[in-house]
Amino acid sequence: MHVYHADLDEAQADPALAALFTPGPGVSPFDRLDWLRLMAAECLAPARCFVAVARDGDAIAALPLCQTRHGLGALANWYSFLARPRYADALHAPLLRAIMRSLAGFGALDFAPLPAAEAALLRGAAREAGWIALASPADRNHVLHTGARDFAAWWATRPGPLRETVRRKARKMRVRVARAFDPADWDTYEAIYAQSWKPAEGSPAFLRRFAQAESAAGRLRLGLATVDDAPVAAQFWTVEQGIAYIHKLAHIPAAAAHSPGTVLSHAMFAMAFDEDRVTMIDFGTGDDGYKRDWMEHVRLRYRLEAFHPRAPRQWPGAVRLLAKAALGLARPDRGG
Repeated sequence: MHVYHADLDEAQADPALAALFTPGPGVSPFDRLDWLRLMAAECLAPARCFVAVARDGDAIAALPLCQTRHGLGALANWYSFLARPRYADALHAPLLRAIMRSLAGFGALDFAPLPAAEAALLRGAAREAGWIALASPADRNHVLHTGARDFAAWWATRPGPLRETVRRKARKMRVRVARAFDPADWDTYEAIYAQSWKPAEGSPAFLRRFAQAESAAGRLRLGLATVDDAPVAAQFWTVEQGIAYIHKLAHIPAAAAHSPGTVLSHAMFAMAFDEDRVTMIDFGTGDDGYKRDWMEHVRLRYRLEAFHPRAPRQWPGAVRLLAKAALGLARPDRGG
């Protein structure tokens, strides 16, 4: 078995490794190497970002990581709906275990947001490699499975007040959804976001470059709503492999009487159902109350915390982790 740590340029140059992070079935935007490279450059620099890799013949597994002051973390931040290991063979458990052994010198790992299945895998690999590890719920992910329904059938199931709001307010609003990046449209989105209730954008350059790349690939959906020609709401979605991802949404509070966010969401969901024919809509992480009107299922996202006993500087953290485990925090194999 060959275990090594590759920087992101090396990962790009290795066909077998790059294939793990290439768009395709089962690969989310947050798994893709272009996403990871962009995040490393625009959001996490100057921290060292790399991929820990284990190979055994044709079997390969990889874990994208970022070095922090305290040890290691996921190559991810608040823009990431998920972070997880990637592997191309059913016999991935020994490979993940080998990866975790190779990381022992870093002493600590704080990895999130993990889906339940991958949280269980990574926790098991860490423990088998000698780490003290705990996976606990860290966030919630709201999703909608469209099934065989068209938009009208699904919309009829939504709460009455939501449907009535759209019926009353939509007449006064103009909605447009762009599939190609336009600098003027993006400037409008940024202006709306800046006036919204949302906190200041963490990395505007990251989002802009991501939107440009998604446009070039045909995946961009940028919705803009106006009242009397004045922009009042914006939403940034992408569509990939039959899944629509809601990355950003904002409206101008002064226009709240027009319910611009609700009306724009209605148009975006209608496009996702009837034009893009998606199988799922993913509202990302966060348990905001308004998501419950639009989504039908909730999935837990987990944080893996791990400390290696060979790193004395990490012993206080390991003790705290053992105390958390003693409280019986939920494990990823118990739901989510």
